[in-house]
Amino acid sequence: MTDLPNDRIDPTELDEEWIPDSDPTPHDIEDRRPVRRQVDPDSPIIMVETAFMASAASLVWLVNTYFPMGPILQIFFPIPIALIYLRWGSRAAWMGCAIAALLLSVLLAPVRSIQYVMPYGFLGVLLGALWYRRVSWYVSIPLGTLLGVLGSFFRIWLVSLLLGDDLWLYSTAQITNFLDWIFTLVGLMVQPSLALVQAFVFVSILLVNTIYLSVVHLVAWLLLDRLDSPIPRPPNWVQVLFDND
Repeated sequence: MTDLPNDRIDPTELDEEWIPDSDPTPHDIEDRRPVRRQVDPDSPIIMVETAFMASAASLVWLVNTYFPMGPILQIFFPIPIALIYLRWGSRAAWMGCAIAALLLSVLLAPVRSIQYVMPYGFLGVLLGALWYRRVSWYVSIPLGTLLGVLGSFFRIWLVSLLLGDDLWLYSTAQITNFLDWIFTLVGLMVQPSLALVQAFVFVSILLVNTIYLSVVHLVAWLLLDRLDSPIPRPPNWVQVLFDND
């Protein structure tokens, strides 16, 4: 019997040196962008998915208008538009925002449609762009909060214009009475100044929008991973808190 040639490899050596495949880690997912399907730009699937997501966003806004459930449904206002951006890009996201605005104009009124577009439609496009570029939560949440604050003041201005009354002055008066009651309760015989009242209103709006954007990021993180459109990973302490790999 002749010896095996030197260039032959013993199969048993392969088993000893075999390294099993491992599942991708969260860092692998974090480094990759959502995969866009390689389809013809004129393919109907882009139009169908965009129309479907825009209709979903309009339906959530419509249901919340007639059957308000507090902040539960509001969390999902910008997510469909952001998902369109993650899957098909900026052009499809802007088209989805416009379609949602047209649907709400027909179903409700142009005023309600404008209140959805600013800020939630724009917020969906902004979040989609930031998430697609893998921007950290420490950047996307403040940018979204800034847009949310602008949207809050825009709604105050729009409603004041339609009602013919200044809602900012009305809210300032209500907050003045509230702070006066708080000061009296704690034994401070001080009249709150106008600057203090306006600062309190602004900080309240800022805090509410920050909490809202944080919850939107959490819901999108838990939801979009299951739709094969992952967003950037949250900070480590959030992942530990939710124990989500």
